[in-house]
Amino acid sequence: MSSLLPSFWTDRNVFVTGCTGLLGSWLSEALVNAGANVVGLVRDTVPGSRLNQTGIVDRLTVVYGEVEDYLLLERALNEYEIQTVFHLAAQTIVGIANQSPLSTFETNIRGGWHVLEGCRRTGRVQELIVASSDKAYG
Repeated sequence: MSSLLPSFWTDRNVFVTGCTGLLGSWLSEALVNAGANVVGLVRDTVPGSRLNQTGIVDRLTVVYGEVEDYLLLERALNEYEIQTVFHLAAQTIVGIANQSPLSTFETNIRGGWHVLEGCRRTGRVQELIVASSDKAYG
């Protein structure tokens, strides 16, 4: 990422949801190494996550909360003057989705909508990247 446009990420304010996941931890590390000011949304502290085990968590600003919390998202996007958002947070495990469809809906649908709405309302966000996984296809 930094080799493509090194100056683009320097001092850029970036918000990453799902930063404790596999993709999110690698992305957060790449962004920090490229000079971005990374703000990561963390729902739960997971000591075994790559983000914590590698110490990447100490190199970014952490906002504790959930994508379902619209007011928290709006505050974080405004307070940290976010320019770019990577929305990676989701409940991706099909078995859990089948057992708990309401919480999956809240996270994946309502949470996604809150991220989109927060970006729209702040007026400062210039890019929004939404990623999914192979689990979305069963």
